[in-house]
Amino acid sequence: MKRLHRGLIVSCQAEQGSPFNATEFIVAFAKAAELGGAVAVRIRGIENVRAVRRAVRLPIIGLTKGTFPSGLVLVTPTQEEVEDLFEAGADIVAVDATSRIRPSGLTGPDFLRNAKEETDGLFMADISNYDEALKAAENGADYIGTTLSGYTEATKVKPKEPDLDLVRQLADSVRVPVIAEGRIWTPEQAREAIELGAHAVCVGTAITRPVEIVRRFSSVMSEELPSSGATHPDD
Repeated sequence: MKRLHRGLIVSCQAEQGSPFNATEFIVAFAKAAELGGAVAVRIRGIENVRAVRRAVRLPIIGLTKGTFPSGLVLVTPTQEEVEDLFEAGADIVAVDATSRIRPSGLTGPDFLRNAKEETDGLFMADISNYDEALKAAENGADYIGTTLSGYTEATKVKPKEPDLDLVRQLADSVRVPVIAEGRIWTPEQAREAIELGAHAVCVGTAITRPVEIVRRFSSVMSEELPSSGATHPDD
């Protein structure tokens, strides 16, 4: 926990269809994060975790991804995957700790509690709101991440800015270290999250998803420019 304190965690993942969606590139992202001063990396996929473990000395937050019946992402669906992630070299395993019902019939907090009972390891509870964070803390979370704020049915709207209000609320009311994650695009936003009480900050898309970075630039540049109000000398 001391290694992560007030530091930057880099989420080294690549979306489907990206030319960087291969283990060799995930490892390269993790090496770059280590060289740049990150305190940990967040890695999806058992084989990716295994490969990154051989390449860097940073703590690894490991996860897998499945889906809920709604089609939305489910972080680390099964206990078997939890155990495989730890075996592959993850120091912390991230799990969905929202109130949603998993395909197994368990809620996120129930799954987290069972995983803690069956596995000797540290867990990061990915939550979307204040109440879920409290339940995650009650059920054994070692870290609480604001990862899913804006990405669940309960939070509905996907805002453009990070949910720093949730970071502040949690830092003021739970004893479990809070990791700010989600839509953090600038160093200034990351710094603000720390100032509000986050134990650490996790940034992914803004650092390790070149396709999304290009899209963000292109989208802003393609917006219609406001009229200056000036007239041509010949008018």
